[in-house]
This record gives sequence, structure tokens and C-alpha cells, in this order.
Amino acid sequence: MTGGATTPPGSASGRASDTLRLRVISAVVLAPLAVGTAYLGGWPYLVFWTVAAGVIHWEWRNIVVGSQGLGAQLAAVMIALAGLLAMLGRAEGIALGLALGIGIEALLTPMRRIWAAAGVLYAGAMLVACMLLRRDADHGFTAIVFLFGIVWATDIFGYFVGRSVGGPKLWPAVSPKKTWSGAIGGALGAVACGLAIASVAYRANLLAVAGLALLLSAVSQAGDLFESAVKRRFGVKDASHVIPGHGGVMDRLDGFMAAAVVAALIGVARGGMAAPARGFLVW
Repeated sequence: MTGGATTPPGSASGRASDTLRLRVISAVVLAPLAVGTAYLGGWPYLVFWTVAAGVIHWEWRNIVVGSQGLGAQLAAVMIALAGLLAMLGRAEGIALGLALGIGIEALLTPMRRIWAAAGVLYAGAMLVACMLLRRDADHGFTAIVFLFGIVWATDIFGYFVGRSVGGPKLWPAVSPKKTWSGAIGGALGAVACGLAIASVAYRANLLAVAGLALLLSAVSQAGDLFESAVKRRFGVKDASHVIPGHGGVMDRLDGFMAAAVVAALIGVARGGMAAPARGFLVW
């Protein structure tokens, strides 16, 4: 027998270890599903992200209103419609679908109407962004993998660097565990991951890729902080408990949502509706 002390099951370190174990298991299950549907594209991809957006909208509504209702159900239909139109490249219908969803929530929600309506934009923008980027036949899958790599590297490197180095807190009033060292470590990890993906997957201006990865890592972390601020505003710890170790879908995708929307805006601005992923990736 060794003389080392064991960790009591109820201790903080024991709970942290259990949480990390659940996070790893959830990631092992969900990551291949996300990458696999992105590879297939088309209807499997649309269904995967429509379900994710629907759960996010449901979680947002529970946080800010505390209940569901007819307005939430109709708004969810409008979110799904906007995603379908984005996959089909029907730009004229995307804004209309989201606008109808926002209007329905604002009219039929009895309280906190603006907050409820914002949830339609929050979930819908992510779904539309994912559909727009993937519909680019030449670069769509690479764009989604690039986004996954940036966001996942930001989370992983940020988590381990922050725990190892510690130091000043990033924004203690909103997220007391996040540190500047973790934010910087996550950003550097994202740049390394982005450069690795670009070097293997397509010809790229590596300096531009590094800048893009740095930008999206910062946006991803801002999205994480934004979600934390909303939950703190309404006194909620987790968006839900549908993913073991992670809480809700919104908790898992907060950074990805922000990064995907910015990536899609860049892509459409540079490549138009015909080739948004090319506009996003190729510099």
C-alpha cells in the first residue's frame, strides 16, 4: 500500500474529476455525430442542427420566461423554416422567417417579450449560419471542421491552461472561474489548430488563417461570456441538464454559435450566397 491520501468522494476535487469525466464521455459521443452529419451534409445535417437550435430556443425560453407556450412552439417552426431556406440558399426567405418568429414571440409571450424574442434570433442565427456555410459544395465541410477545431481548441486549451497557470480573472462578475491565462492559452491553441487544419485541408494564406483563428477564438470566448451573463441575469446555473457534464445544449454551443455567425457574415460578405464557405476560408 502507498501512503498517498485518497480524494474523498464528496470533495471539490472529486466533484471536478467526475464532471470532467462526464464532459469527456459526452464529447466522445457528440463530436463524431457533429462531424459525421457535417460530412454527409444535406438532410442529416439540417436535422441535426435544427434539433440543436430547437433545444437552444427551448432552453433560452425556460431561462428568461420560465415556461413554454404557443408562441414558443410557433417561433420554433419559424426557426426551422429559416434553417431550411438557408440550406436551399433562399436569402429572401431567411430574414422573413426569423422576423415572423421574433414577432410571434413578442406578441404571444405574456412577459419579458423582448427577451423571449431575442431567443429566436439567438437560436435562429446559429442555425442559419451553419446551413449557409455547409451549403458551399467545395469548401462547406472544411469550413465547419475549421470552426469545430477553433472552438474546441479554445475550450480545451483554455480549460487546461487556466487550471494550470491561474492568475487574474477574466470577468469575475460573470464567470468567476475564467482567467486571462486561460483566454490567452485558448486563443493560441485555436491559432495552432486553425493553421494545422488549413495546412492539411486546403491552400491558404497562413497569416490570414492565423488572424481568422485568433478573431474567432475571441468571438467564441465572448459568446461563452454572453451566455454566462444571461444565466447570471436570471439566476440560472445551467441552461438545462440534457448533456451530462455540460448542462444544456446552449452551454455546450455558446461559443460555437457566436463564432459560426461571425464566420457566416464574413463568408457571405466576401463570397456571397453562392460560396460563403469559400469567402470565409480562402484569402
